[in-house]
Amino acid sequence: MQAEIITIGDEILIGQIVDTNSAFIGKALNSIGVSVYQITSIQDDREHLLKAFAEAENNADIIIITGGLGPTKDDITKHTLADYLEDTLVQNDQVLQHVEQLFKKYINQPISEINKKQALVPTKAKVLMNKFGTAPGMWLEKGNKTFISLPGVPYEMKALIDNEVLPNLIKKYKRPYILHKTILTYGLGESIIAERIEAIEDTLPKHIKLAYLPSLGKVRLRLSGKGEDEAHLEMDIQSQIDKILPLIQDVFVGFQDNDEGLEQSIARQLTKKGQTLALAESCTGGKLAEQFTSHAGASAFFKGAIVSYATQTKIDLLGVSEEVINQKSVVSLEVAEAMATNIRKIIKTDYAVATTGNAGPTKGDSDAEVGTVFIAIASKNGVKAYEFNMGNHRERVINKTVNKALELLQKEIFEN
Repeated sequence: MQAEIITIGDEILIGQIVDTNSAFIGKALNSIGVSVYQITSIQDDREHLLKAFAEAENNADIIIITGGLGPTKDDITKHTLADYLEDTLVQNDQVLQHVEQLFKKYINQPISEINKKQALVPTKAKVLMNKFGTAPGMWLEKGNKTFISLPGVPYEMKALIDNEVLPNLIKKYKRPYILHKTILTYGLGESIIAERIEAIEDTLPKHIKLAYLPSLGKVRLRLSGKGEDEAHLEMDIQSQIDKILPLIQDVFVGFQDNDEGLEQSIARQLTKKGQTLALAESCTGGKLAEQFTSHAGASAFFKGAIVSYATQTKIDLLGVSEEVINQKSVVSLEVAEAMATNIRKIIKTDYAVATTGNAGPTKGDSDAEVGTVFIAIASKNGVKAYEFNMGNHRERVINKTVNKALELLQKEIFEN
């Protein structure tokens, strides 16, 4: 069972927006046993659309198209798809009524003739009602192939995928089970881990694949399997995990279920224990706090942060000794320790994390070399501080520092 995703819009191709739709759709399809064969992004051009539709029909069983369903002349997906499937557009009264209600409720003005055209759909289409917008989703079939056209607005598309597309695909197709298990490691590079588990990788069963997913400071090992028997597949993958874990025990920090990040794992642990966290950030500029607050439920454990980017702010708000800064430098082990210790006292939390460093490109208030970073973790057992050299690329330094801080906090929580 193969699917192809086609995203339409010049705004994607020129980098004006990021295509997050494909990632969401791919993950959703995978969850019901449908593999994505290819993802294609094309411009709003009739000939390109027709070519993409033909190629997708040849490649896949299910073709999901997003974008190009607006009421303006540059949105041509609906018309081109109808032509490709040798169909015509007709007004759907249910869609028209829905559009009129949206205008009446939220826009408070009569519906325009342009917007009325949103109610035009191919005669052979099954309409997928879009509760959050004016452009309906459309389900069309050509032989044993299924074409699904969805609006490009992410929240509209996501609702249609969850409420309409997936349930209908489950009814229509018999699908295999696809199972992923992801091992999360911190502290070793991809190549070193690969050397350690090479013998296991060479003997994997044909229906199980291993993928390395490296990022700054961490490597995820994803074991993926496909089969008809879910229980048997689960056992096969677990058998491989049992062989791998003893070889990477020193860097193993857990399993990443449902794409759960380390910050979510930390959040879950702190919430379960009823413990709290505070942050004092300098070189990371609030990015560490963002990792936690971007997920719902953060208020259960995260009590606050001070982004003390300037030296004087560390003195005034965090109470770091000016004498220590002058003697040791603002980028130092001692300053990191003071930041973590003091923010924990100020906000009254179980744990605190502090970051101070020189991300570059210039040295700023410190003589420390670009890439030098100090991270401190404070808890009831005292404070621990660590020194790192994160390289000379500013963005890389910041992101590596965030990841390393999460790793150190996770280990501290495990030990207490």
